[in-house]
Amino acid sequence: MARLIERAGGIPHVSPSMREVPIAENRAAIDFANRLVTGQVDIVVFMTGVGVRHLVAETERHVHRERFLAALSDVTTIARGPKPVAVLKQFGLEPTVRVPEPNTWREVLATVDLCVPVAQQTVGLVEYGRANASLVAGLEARGARVETVRVYRWDLPEDVAPLSENVRAIAAGQRQVALFTSSHQVVNMLRVAEELGVADKARQSLHRMAIASIGPTTSETLRELDLPVDLEPEHNKMGQLVALAAERSREVLAKKQQTPVPGLVLPPRARVQHGAEARAAIVPPASEVAKPGVAADSLFLRACRQEPVERTPIWLMRQAGRYMSEYREVRRQTTFLELCKNPQLCAEVMLTAVDRLGVDAAIIFSDLLPILEPLGFELEFAEGEGPVIHNPLRAADDLARLRPLADVGSLEFVVETVRLTRAGLPAHIPVIGFAGAPFTLASYAIEGGASRQYLHTKGLMYRDPGAWHELMSTLARAVTIYLNAQIAAGAEAVQLFDSWVGTLGPEDYRRSVLPYTQAVIAGLTRGVPVIHFAAGNPALLPLVAEAGGDVLGIDWRVDLDTAWNLVGHDRAVQGNLDPAVLLADRDEIRRRAGEVLTQAAGRAGHIFNLGHGIHQQTPVENVIALIEIVREISSRSSKPS
Repeated sequence: MARLIERAGGIPHVSPSMREVPIAENRAAIDFANRLVTGQVDIVVFMTGVGVRHLVAETERHVHRERFLAALSDVTTIARGPKPVAVLKQFGLEPTVRVPEPNTWREVLATVDLCVPVAQQTVGLVEYGRANASLVAGLEARGARVETVRVYRWDLPEDVAPLSENVRAIAAGQRQVALFTSSHQVVNMLRVAEELGVADKARQSLHRMAIASIGPTTSETLRELDLPVDLEPEHNKMGQLVALAAERSREVLAKKQQTPVPGLVLPPRARVQHGAEARAAIVPPASEVAKPGVAADSLFLRACRQEPVERTPIWLMRQAGRYMSEYREVRRQTTFLELCKNPQLCAEVMLTAVDRLGVDAAIIFSDLLPILEPLGFELEFAEGEGPVIHNPLRAADDLARLRPLADVGSLEFVVETVRLTRAGLPAHIPVIGFAGAPFTLASYAIEGGASRQYLHTKGLMYRDPGAWHELMSTLARAVTIYLNAQIAAGAEAVQLFDSWVGTLGPEDYRRSVLPYTQAVIAGLTRGVPVIHFAAGNPALLPLVAEAGGDVLGIDWRVDLDTAWNLVGHDRAVQGNLDPAVLLADRDEIRRRAGEVLTQAAGRAGHIFNLGHGIHQQTPVENVIALIEIVREISSRSSKPS
């Protein structure tokens, strides 16, 4: 491996070696197997593929193999990631639930919360080395009785001389790149550094080096031990790790040379953060995000915060679109998907719309679906048919081609659209970023396009909760990364569109949608308003409010005052004129807009909008008239409170 990197970039590396040591007479594993076959274990969690193999090997001399495997098939089994799944299949077993990437203990607990009630259940945790204390504590906090089963351990190599030599070289600043292929390598390297008395120097040197990690679990260990993670391949493959290190190490080192490493204040041992503390550590507050400023007292942002306003702010979903001649002229130059990938044209389209309409906020011009492309889906906008996914996901086996979103490099065109839109607007007009919510993205990915009944989507959701969880978790993480990147680029608010979730009833929403949407909103940059728009079924509104959002988007299928009562007056609302009203004459538009404003009753926190996007048949004059009407009526009769 060193020679490969030296050929590619001339930079030496270090990868601490270890040896796998089976536990010869593993009485704990044998006792566990006996309890399993006698019905005393309810759930088994397999953390690694080799752990599955060792457990079978270490118990089969004492417990009949077929009886043991039959007992495993009768209980709930949780496989952390693809490796234990693959080994279980070699034994003819299919896990009950699969934990999605990045396969840390947090994903295990999230999977348990969604799919596997563990209260008063005996859970066997098949681990390597010492069991993850956070995972054990999390399971016990949920009422489980946890039995940890250690089936093998990683130890130092019999000959530690090469490792010691490398550790000394790191401490002396003689190494530039380190490749770690497991979390145990990190721990054992620091263990040797402590024994050699060079731990502090080694840590400081590691901060100056380019550190490449094989995957999320190893990265998590590095970060918990206050060490950097500079590079991580898209897939946890050795070849990708080496290639990435060879390609990017010089760039990482150049940046680090420009930024001196400060003196490190190191805790005696790593500390795992949870809940709000963890979010505060990884999600920057809005004040720390580098972006052009918008006046904090803009009508729109004040309404988002439920502060008094002189009049009701208004913007419109799909306010730049086919109903405008200026947009149609741009569209004649390119396809829709090519337009979405052209930041200059996207910014031009939206800036033109804002200038012509006189709205109080500008949502970026883009689409919900480009985020699916880097996840592995083949997207096309077919003329006259709308979006088409040529490789829809229909079964658990299709998840093998699902690629988690590691960063927004493949979506940089959207980030640049935010920057250019922000740069082209007056300071008092906020920019709104947006993304599709996990359910709506999943429905496109599964159906292959728009649908009336969502039979494929519901079929997977009902038939395979584990596959559904993996898909939705992957989408939730991607959307969080995507929206935070838009915020960092200059978006002062973001909207989460759950356009198709109205096809579900409340119980399905609570079980199969709410946790994922809630995770997205909880992971977004603090201080930036989040508009949560879930269309189609007013019965979902209390649950939509539970999922989160500073502003709840309301569609036209329910009166605004009724909806506000349902979601609670402690948050703002947005909406909710039927878009079809804009096909009527000006008097009818005035009457219907007045009804919405009357239902809002001048209460602070109302943003006027349509209940969905503008129809392409809408006369642009009617849109301008609506904006003028809302300004006039709300300025004359609205009484901020």
